[in-house]
Amino acid sequence: MPDATTRFFEDLDHRGYEPLLAKVTGALRFDLHEGPRTTHWLVTIDRGEIRVSQEDMAADTVMGASPELFEDLVTGRENGLAALLRGDMTVTGDARLVVQVERVFPGPPHAQGPHRYRKGVR
Repeated sequence: MPDATTRFFEDLDHRGYEPLLAKVTGALRFDLHEGPRTTHWLVTIDRGEIRVSQEDMAADTVMGASPELFEDLVTGRENGLAALLRGDMTVTGDARLVVQVERVFPGPPHAQGPHRYRKGVR
C-alpha cells in the first residue's frame, strides 16, 4: 500500500488540470532527505495543467524536507509555512511558486473549505 506522500503525488498527477492553479506556470521539485538518500518529486505546472514525475531535474523552486515532515504536510497535520519558519523545511528559488502550490495541500484534518483535500474531490 502506498504511503501518504506517494498517494498525494499520484492523486495530483491524475488531476491533470487544477483550477486553483490556472494562473500558475513553473516547476517545483520536492527533495525528501532521509540520511544519504534523497527521493525527488517533480511537479510541473502549465496554467493549471499538472504533471508529476520522480525526475531529479532543474526546477524553478526546490523544497527540501524529511519524508516524515512531508507526510505530515500532505495529511494536513502540519502547516508548510510554519515548518519553513521553524527551519524544518528549506526552499530555494522562486518562493512565490511554493505559496501558489500550497493551495492544493490539505488543511487540518477536520477543516472545512477550499483547503480540505479529499481524494478526487476539490
